[in-house]
Amino acid sequence: MVTSVHATAVVDDGAVLGPDVEIGPYAVVGPGVVLGEGTRLFAHAVVLGPAEVGRANVIHSFAVVGGAPQLKEKDRDRGSRLVLGDRNVIREHVTLHRGSDANVTRIGDDNLFMVGAHVAHDVVVGSHVTVANGTQLAGHAVVEDYATFGGLSGVAQFVRVGESAFVAAGAMCERDVPPFVIVQGDRARVRALNVVGLRRRGVPDASIESLGVAFRRLFGSTVPLAEALRRLSSDDPYVVRLTSVLARSSS
Repeated sequence: MVTSVHATAVVDDGAVLGPDVEIGPYAVVGPGVVLGEGTRLFAHAVVLGPAEVGRANVIHSFAVVGGAPQLKEKDRDRGSRLVLGDRNVIREHVTLHRGSDANVTRIGDDNLFMVGAHVAHDVVVGSHVTVANGTQLAGHAVVEDYATFGGLSGVAQFVRVGESAFVAAGAMCERDVPPFVIVQGDRARVRALNVVGLRRRGVPDASIESLGVAFRRLFGSTVPLAEALRRLSSDDPYVVRLTSVLARSSS
């Protein structure tokens, strides 16, 4: 496995390139960058440090990975960094920013960030997440595993998007999104259970059925949520995760 760097690429002497890395024409790799084995940078891709990029990532043209956070105050990124896991696909014009105040922006494995998506400072993204074109994740947001975002959706600062949630196109999330549900609208509200996403994830049919019952009791009745939670009893692990999140948010 031989690392390949195009003659027109600019790679800082302080960057560390793993085996089988491929860096295309006019790409830029800054100081303090670590590129893991098999990672590929297309033409004009930019990776700035400090940033740790894992194995087999694909970074397309004009994406900027590890840029400084968008903050008015100067020098708020000293000691901060970005950590990107393995097998992520970063499409054109995506921006993934470093943390602020020595914090870390952390992204897991097997994620897809489509054209023009933005991940701000101190965001945490899990694994198997799909972020469609133009989606904006504001600072300190948390996105759990298997979440999916439609195009031009947005998540406000410090908001958490639960596992296997689906944020519909154009939805604006200013409050936490529970796991396993679909949210839609401005401002985004719970609309349905994300059955398609759960099936694609491989959740057992019995658990999907249990989640459906729980969803109707929690969101489909006139009973206040706190009371509905007290009445609901289930030992299904997915229902337990849903109710525990809702209990914390309603307390």
